[in-house]
Amino acid sequence: MGRGRAVVTGASSGIGAATARQLAAQGFEVVCAARRADRVQALADEIGGRALACDITTDDGVAALVEAAGPRLDVLVNNAGGALGQEPVAEADVDAWQRMYQVNVIGTEKVTRGLLPALVAARGAIVFVTSVAADGPYEGGAGYCGAKAAERMIAGALRLEFWDQPVRITEICPGMVHTEEFSLTRYGGDRSRADAVYAGVPAPLTAEDVAEAITWMATRPAHVNIDRLTIRPVAQPAQHKVFRGTYE
Repeated sequence: MGRGRAVVTGASSGIGAATARQLAAQGFEVVCAARRADRVQALADEIGGRALACDITTDDGVAALVEAAGPRLDVLVNNAGGALGQEPVAEADVDAWQRMYQVNVIGTEKVTRGLLPALVAARGAIVFVTSVAADGPYEGGAGYCGAKAAERMIAGALRLEFWDQPVRITEICPGMVHTEEFSLTRYGGDRSRADAVYAGVPAPLTAEDVAEAITWMATRPAHVNIDRLTIRPVAQPAQHKVFRGTYE
């Protein structure tokens, strides 16, 4: 018996794709949403879901997503986002900052607002995928930290505003996750810089690790809300402190 319908944004790779797979394995019909049509179609075919190529920063893209979700939605995973660049404030790439805010903040708000009626109808759950970057700043991280902190505020404010509605509003904050594209995108395709992020780290998180946590959060009993869950590898006890080497 199916468990209902789920929407995963940013489903074309990494945490989004892994989450779509795990939700499908739990019996959800998954709407896989992302800009890259070929990738989301291949994923949907693999898991028996539905593919939707859309840009969540546009009104047309969000309208298409709302139509695909239908009148009842059991799970929304706001995963679309990402980081661009790591310049200090004095050298900030404002265009990159605008793109990060458009996807991580404005796009997330548009999707959430559009799908709220369907989530209320199903007494569903929303999982905001933020980051430990929302906890505080680091050098070169002002743009990304700010965007993820703003996304966190959407989750927190909505939870307070929906105090009388049966919708679970949750947030997961991943630390260091080694996916195929996150750092590569951040550094404009510079493979050496992307690989250096994880160099020597004995076991960073995988997309599957985070997806398993997201799926657990989304499938708690209807009266249980996981307000915020931080997930890190053992090798990263804090945002600024990472062990690189081998354990004896």
